[in-house]
Amino acid sequence: MNLNLRVAKREDCPRLMELIKELALYEKAPEQVTVTLNEFEEAGFGAKPVWKAFVVEADGIIAGFALYYIRYSTWKGSRMYLEDLIVTEAVRGQGIGKLLFDQLIVEAKELGFSGMTWQVLDWNEPAINFYKKYEANMEAGWLNASLSKEQL
Repeated sequence: MNLNLRVAKREDCPRLMELIKELALYEKAPEQVTVTLNEFEEAGFGAKPVWKAFVVEADGIIAGFALYYIRYSTWKGSRMYLEDLIVTEAVRGQGIGKLLFDQLIVEAKELGFSGMTWQVLDWNEPAINFYKKYEANMEAGWLNASLSKEQL
């Protein structure tokens, strides 16, 4: 499989929305995806973009992406908030998630963020095990995970 990691472009948004819907189905909440393609595109590539994403193409098709935005903590300062890390089911376990997560760490360091935070459902064992490999800090319930500046 030929993998290509790159920054997401506006024309990727329809495929990203497909993957978002796949994730929502996996998380048993497909009805919760209410954003339109137009809203999604505008939020990422309009006059005031609020998110950035990296995609990995597998043999020319987007197989996964990681989308983040900047979160400000009054205690910690500017932090990367990982909204979604999605790899389509057919190619999970091929290193795509690691490629994306490692790129997020590079980005967080380059932009001088004080760390990275995200959430993972407490029943999502494959995701939890993935994040544990990075020695992520986990909390109970909706697991709030983070990497400290020292861990980046």
